[in-house]
Amino acid sequence: MKHALKDMTVAEFRDRLPHYPVILLPMGSHEEQGPHAPMGDYQLAEAIAERVAERAKAIAAPCLPFGYAEFFRGFPGGIQLRAPTFCAVVEDMVGAFLDHGINRVLILNGHSTNSTLIDQVLRKIRNERGVAVASLDLWRAIPDDVWAKAHGENALKARGHGGDPVTSVAMHLCPDKMRPDLIRPSERTPAYDLPTVGVAGIRFGTSQLNLPLNAHEVNADGMLGGDATLASAQAGKIFVDHLTALCSDIIAHLREYDPCNPMGGRAER
Repeated sequence: MKHALKDMTVAEFRDRLPHYPVILLPMGSHEEQGPHAPMGDYQLAEAIAERVAERAKAIAAPCLPFGYAEFFRGFPGGIQLRAPTFCAVVEDMVGAFLDHGINRVLILNGHSTNSTLIDQVLRKIRNERGVAVASLDLWRAIPDDVWAKAHGENALKARGHGGDPVTSVAMHLCPDKMRPDLIRPSERTPAYDLPTVGVAGIRFGTSQLNLPLNAHEVNADGMLGGDATLASAQAGKIFVDHLTALCSDIIAHLREYDPCNPMGGRAER
């Protein structure tokens, strides 16, 4: 049985409809990930979605490869969507299924900055079409105990853009595309002579002062925090295994309920 929509014929997909399939919409970004990892991080979300679809007997739609990543515009080769463009594309992607009465849809978001815009779109869809579509931020869905399993006492040091989880997951899923020889430490440039907090702002005493910084200003390689020297394919497998199991459990649960009545009980078939 096929689990990737891109591989199905229209007849094969139509034959799945009587079984109320759950549609997975993977999303990511095409942006720098440090000098050592491929820019197309969306490939990771797509690969995880296809693994989840196979395990949970769901269907993985093609991945939206471009995300909302304004603070990465300073790096050549990245492809960023403006906020209105991203929102319009997400609405059209979800709508393509809702138009045919296919309303069990789950977004698997592999680029955290997409999150607030996805929320805006899904609220608009619910208000206008009455369907509550769920979304999961993949990298934020990794709990502390899984981080500890992957990195032990170095979990906090490994975590961050340019480091993990993306570097380890890429080492596990696409090792042939990696350049481990280019891995180097992450050093952040201060702003206003104060420590930067990624691209979100600066640390003023014990408080964070929000400031619209760009990734290339903070670090010329876009290494915004994580120590990539701690990454490994083994840690990547731990992350992928956790996310695959988690998403499969979510699908099994959502399948039992009516997305048009999320506050109600189990759906009748």
